[in-house]
Amino acid sequence: MSIIPSTFNEHQIQQTVLGGTEPIPNIKLPVAVILLNTGTGGLYRTKLIERLIKNGFSSIVSIDKTAENYNVEDFARMFPCVRFVVPHENVSIGDMINIGMAELEEDYVLVINDSIHVGSSMLSGNVLDRYIAEENLCVVPRLVDAQRQPLPVRFTPMVESNTLKPISSSLISERIPTLYPFDFVGIYNRQRFVKLGGYDYTITSPYWQNLDFSVRSWLWGESIVMSPLFQLAYDDSVPVEDSTPDKSQLRFYLKNCAPKFSADRCYIPISRFFSYKKQSGRSFADARRDFKVARNWVEKNRYNFTKDIYMLIDSWGKNQG
Repeated sequence: MSIIPSTFNEHQIQQTVLGGTEPIPNIKLPVAVILLNTGTGGLYRTKLIERLIKNGFSSIVSIDKTAENYNVEDFARMFPCVRFVVPHENVSIGDMINIGMAELEEDYVLVINDSIHVGSSMLSGNVLDRYIAEENLCVVPRLVDAQRQPLPVRFTPMVESNTLKPISSSLISERIPTLYPFDFVGIYNRQRFVKLGGYDYTITSPYWQNLDFSVRSWLWGESIVMSPLFQLAYDDSVPVEDSTPDKSQLRFYLKNCAPKFSADRCYIPISRFFSYKKQSGRSFADARRDFKVARNWVEKNRYNFTKDIYMLIDSWGKNQG
């Protein structure tokens, strides 16, 4: 935990990029797609890409964790209008999204993974125009399982024993806020994403990495909302979030829960070191180093904060339902 990235795409990853030599035919939507390939591969991937192209998205970037299960060159020849990216090292989901955002130029980007069902028409232009006009950081769809039952993917922030414990619900309405996008799925404003610095690659747990980026966005004045007009379904099993406290959770806490807002800036009070040391179980030297790194990061970004976590929860309860 020696560093915390402060700018977008700070983690430079060697990668192979193939395809993208032809434009997508019959573009209908000014939205790019980042397709996260987490292990399905094979015949289904062919159908998935075909459906994305048929939907008329302006660009498609397919990103893998590994090239072991299929030949990416075959896919690049089959779909020359799609860019295929294969990192040369193990990467997190956040890394994959950062890579995709760096590859694209569009203002709006749909992030999905290979477990999502893609229909022949998954997003209408009228609905999209409404999202663009509101300029949120991210619009999250209603997600349903393979039996088309709504999933509890609307999250409300709550703090218990100095730990953030979001409460989930399947009841959503148009423009209702959610703390974070389940499974990273949503339509992101790419410029706002980059301004926030993207995902923190030093947080390796998918759950805490997702929560870190999303809570940071709220604390820095951005918003994440849901829309039942935008619905996606899982083809098979629904991912299970692993919120086990670990080193990723400790970094999340220091960056998002420890800061205190005062006047027009945030800072981490020195007094919070002792509670952090006790709760973290880290040695004194390790806890002091982690605390110092986080304190320096908050100091560097002090004017980006518009509130602290307790202000967020308070305003959420009063104004956002």
